[in-house]
Amino acid sequence: MTDPTVASARIDARLATLPADQRIALQTLRETIAAAAPEAEETISYAMPAFRYHGRALVAYSAFKAHCSLFPMSSELIERHRGELAGFATAKGTLQFTPEHPIPTELVERIVRERMAQIDARAKRRRSGT
Repeated sequence: MTDPTVASARIDARLATLPADQRIALQTLRETIAAAAPEAEETISYAMPAFRYHGRALVAYSAFKAHCSLFPMSSELIERHRGELAGFATAKGTLQFTPEHPIPTELVERIVRERMAQIDARAKRRRSGT
């Protein structure tokens, strides 16, 4: 999906179907990501709400029956923040949390900024041919 207006409306509709606690948690996460990455556009990726930055997948998020997830699209970032993520279930590509125990805002902001830096570095390498 490329039209951010359509994506935003679809995300609003999807969040509206969630239980209140998950809806609030994901809306807060959405706002944190948008503030940390003002150049990013909302989209749908892998059937989940997501953000794109300079045409590349930045992060995605979703709700599941027993938890919510943030997908930083980088296993390296999950590993880099392993210590700060103690108490959260993690896997190669996901950070799981609950509305009662959300990922700290400052950590989400750092992950988003670091993911943008990864995308920028990759684009720079492509431009320089290395």
